[in-house]
Amino acid sequence: MRSLTATELARNLSQVLDGLQQGGEVVIERNHRRIARLVPVPAGQSALEMMGDLYRTLPDEAAATWQSDARRGGWKAGRLDAKVRDPWLS
Repeated sequence: MRSLTATELARNLSQVLDGLQQGGEVVIERNHRRIARLVPVPAGQSALEMMGDLYRTLPDEAAATWQSDARRGGWKAGRLDAKVRDPWLS
């Protein structure tokens, strides 16, 4: 883990961001105290990968019936509304 002062970060922001893209991590210090830690954003996941992660967290008894429950609940093509609704509209 690399440490930089706030001034060094301001002067070298582009290089610091390049290092983060390579998987690095940076601690920012001000007045010899750690004030922040910069880490790269985790890689994005597809909806299928997210559902797989969710499935792995289910207890065995819930996982056994998950697929049939999901299909009964309207996940089959054509059973859900095709129109996307704005959740912020009241």
